[in-house]
Formats: sequence, structure tokens, C-alpha cells
Amino acid sequence: MKKILLIEDDTILRENTAELLELSNYDVVTAPNGKAGLETALTVIPDIIVCDIMMPELDGYGVLEGLSKQESTKYIPFIFLSAKTERKDVRKGMDLGADDYITKPFEEDELISAIESRLAKASILKDIREQDIIEEPEEIQDIRNLNDLKNFFDDNGTTYKFKQGETIYEEGQHSNYIYLIERGLVKCHQFDDQGKDLTTSLFKEDDLFGYASFTQNTTYKETAAAIQDTVLLGISKDEFKELVSSNHNVTLDLIQLLNEDLAGLKNQLLEMAYSSVKKRTALTILKFAEKLGRKPEDSIRISRNDLASVAGVATESLIRTLSSFKSSGIIEIEGRNVKVLDVDKLKRIE
Repeated sequence: MKKILLIEDDTILRENTAELLELSNYDVVTAPNGKAGLETALTVIPDIIVCDIMMPELDGYGVLEGLSKQESTKYIPFIFLSAKTERKDVRKGMDLGADDYITKPFEEDELISAIESRLAKASILKDIREQDIIEEPEEIQDIRNLNDLKNFFDDNGTTYKFKQGETIYEEGQHSNYIYLIERGLVKCHQFDDQGKDLTTSLFKEDDLFGYASFTQNTTYKETAAAIQDTVLLGISKDEFKELVSSNHNVTLDLIQLLNEDLAGLKNQLLEMAYSSVKKRTALTILKFAEKLGRKPEDSIRISRNDLASVAGVATESLIRTLSSFKSSGIIEIEGRNVKVLDVDKLKRIE
């Protein structure tokens, strides 16, 4: 009989959940707070832990961190059970190493299914460790270039979904993941000393981003946000580092990718330094069309703030410039949609 440690400060919920787990043929041990739960885990060594987040003495995040530091408990499957549903809370729990995150109120089948799945996975990983076999997906041996690397993201990456305008990560946060864009558009940006928002790069579908460092435990140097509804595939930096170290052929492609990013940023800075507001605006419209995978003459739905940020101009200046383009018959504006009527004339703007 598998042993479950249930850590929950709500007495009624703890007793009810323990009862349903016992009826599902689990041996259940309970703890009323995080501190007691951590002590119990180190004593009884359960097969799996289900833990609330907001608790007295020690919260769920602290429990997970404490367990991860002990050789005897760091491999125990860990499921957060919480009423906290904000994306940042879910991300924090998963970044710390939780195996699953179930929000209250929950269905009985949902909890039981999650427990069964995590126990099965833990059993497989335990067998691998005991046989002293390095867990390495077959795909690692076949990764020869960026396309193979992206296929690995498709097959093994964790899926993250962001609504338009949502922040993916912020400058200063630890760079735990590297992402591949499955669908959508992402901008990376920074604020200068005057508080002006400067977009440093745009990433479209099938682009990799988030690589502040492939090897060191550094923080993100910029903030990333979804310009459209976006779906990402994430690989932890530790796993990514192992991939690269095991497949030297792809390293040169990654170096080339970094060089292209730096060259693009350099060109963007030169354009901002020496181009007129009109030229920067024109180039930005064309750049968004390219990133969105559309022809310049197609309608482009993008916020004026994002256009201004990428162009490196004040929003008021951008609006005046767009009005000028409209008056000249170069573009058409309908709400937030911009449609280019004369591509050649837009490209010739100085």
C-alpha cells in the first residue's frame, strides 16, 4: 500500500481528503502545517506528498525547498493543492520542482488520477536510478542542428499559454527556462534610466528565446511579454545544458543564432540613432509584417504602444507619423489595424 503524506492546515479539508484517499486504498499520514509536514516527511519517507501552499509555520514552497535539499526526500513526487490560481503562483511552484498543481475546489477523480500518474512516473525513474542508467531520451543522440533541437522542444517541452499582454518573465528573475514559440509573437524589452520602454527584440513562431545564459545561473536581462495570444514550449536550462553538452554539432548553430541576434540588435540601435522618426516607423511596420508572417499589404493588428516601443519613438510621435502616412495614402488605419497600401513608398521613406 502506497503511503501519502497530506499537509493541509484546514482541518475539515484535511480530514475529508484523507478519508477519500484511504477509500482509494492509500495509507495516509497527515500534518497540520508546513513545519510539521517537513518533519513528518523526513521521518516516514512517504511515497508521495500532497501539500497546501498557504499555511502557518512554513508554507508549501518552503516545504518543497526543504525536501529538495535532502537526499532521502528529494525524489519524492510532490503535488501542490491550493486555492491560489494565479499563473505566477503556478509557475513558482513548478519552477521549484513540483510535479503537479491542483487548484481547489477539485474533483476526486482529478486528485486520484494525478497521484496515480506521479507514482507511476516516480517508480520508473527509481528503477532507472537503481540500475545506474542515465535517463537520456533517444532524441538527444540524433540532435545535429537547430531543426532537430526544435523537434526536441516539440516532443519534450512543457506547454505554457499566455494571453495578449501577459508577462512571460521579468528582468531580474532567474533564467530557469528556454522557450520555443509554438504559436504567437513575443517582445523582449527593457526600461532605460528615464523609464522609457525600449523593445530589444521580437520573436515569432518557431523562434527560440530566453537564453540569458546556457551555462551559468544568471538572471534575465530583459522582460518578455506576449504581443498576441501565445503558446510556448519550455525546456529547463539544466536539461538544455545537458542537451548541448551531449550534442556538440548543435553548439555551432546556437553560436550562429546568438551572433544573428547581436547583429540584429546592433542594426536596430543604429537605425534608432540615425534614422528619422518616419523611417523608423516605416521599418517597424515592415518588421512586424515579417514577424507575423504576413505580406506588408495585409492588415497588421498591433498596439500603437508596441509599435512605438520597437521603433524607439514616443507614442505621440508615432501616432502623428501614422496619420501622416495615412494622409499620403501609404497606409490605411481601422481601429488597431494597419494596412499598407503602398509597400514601395513605405520602403523608400527616409
